[in-house]
Amino acid sequence: MITVTEATATAGALKRLSDEGVSIWLDDLSRKRISTGNLAELVATRNVVGVTTNPSIFQAAIGSGEGYEEQLADLAVRGVTVDEAVRMMTTQDVRAAADVLRPVYDATGGRDGRVSIEVDPRLAHDTAATVAEARQLAWLVDRPNVMIKIPATKAGLPAITAVIAQGISVNVTLIFSLERYREVMAAYLAGLEQAAAKGLDLAAIHSVASFFVSRVDSEIDKRLTVLGTDEALALKGRAALANARLAYEAYEEVFGGDRWTALAGAKANRQRPLWASTGVKDPAYKDTLYVDELVAPGTVNTMPEGTLNATADHGDIHGDTVTGGYAQARADLAAVEKLGISYDEVVGKLEDEGVAKFEAAWQELLDAVTKSLDSKGVDA
Repeated sequence: MITVTEATATAGALKRLSDEGVSIWLDDLSRKRISTGNLAELVATRNVVGVTTNPSIFQAAIGSGEGYEEQLADLAVRGVTVDEAVRMMTTQDVRAAADVLRPVYDATGGRDGRVSIEVDPRLAHDTAATVAEARQLAWLVDRPNVMIKIPATKAGLPAITAVIAQGISVNVTLIFSLERYREVMAAYLAGLEQAAAKGLDLAAIHSVASFFVSRVDSEIDKRLTVLGTDEALALKGRAALANARLAYEAYEEVFGGDRWTALAGAKANRQRPLWASTGVKDPAYKDTLYVDELVAPGTVNTMPEGTLNATADHGDIHGDTVTGGYAQARADLAAVEKLGISYDEVVGKLEDEGVAKFEAAWQELLDAVTKSLDSKGVDA
């Protein structure tokens, strides 16, 4: 448990981050985190104002079995399928977390206090099924502060538009490229325009665009290391920040344009950039790198708990570290390209791998739940 004294001593960097306009979301959820009061404690003492989940997070939580035994027994007695069992467990956790975050949601007019749940990753390349799954998840969770996560695949883009047009708030995930990010923003605006045509209240619709950070460095750094020249090694740890900063530049451009102005007049909400995958994977880098260096107003940073704690302990929050760096960001990515490392090839690979990793985690979760149901003597 975090004591009051500890909370006071460590809240400085997190408060400064919030004061700079960055919403701090926790990139983790488990039933134990909810039942022990830990999530509520992080909201109260660590400036946490939202939660994100993904298939890997649920695989780790439910795969452990801790806190899920009674519900698993009930599901086994009912003879539900493994897919239905997983859906029931994940939506129950998200519903409970949404209740914990509801005061934040109310206090911020729906901007924060959000809990995200992802559509089945096996549907990433099926537009119609993604839309149907999003509708089902929104209905099952049945909380106004839920966000449905839809991957930014080619098939996901029209699904984003369709789901937003139905008044369902969306967290777009697995964005790696600047081109795809622009397509995501366009899909959101199209959804808002369709919602407005239906007479829906645009003020009630929110969205974030999850732009992945650390994985870009992991992939490009690996290639720079292979090249091994002084020039190549000097570029390590620069590509991910450059990519994210140029994403924010694109955000400023799109949400400062004429198309947005018309929607803003109807009280629509900007689709905020969300920095995802902000846990540092290279121990050579400061563990708060992707927090300290991505401070900009109107953004979200969703952090694993280790990164949240590191930021509280020694984060260096010193104002906006994004908007003044566009020229350097372009220069850094151009320098990487000049060395023969294809930006398009890297981000395409990362998108494919991102979908595959979530599919694999989902399958591991299904396998674990199948085993649990079978152990109770019921055919899954």
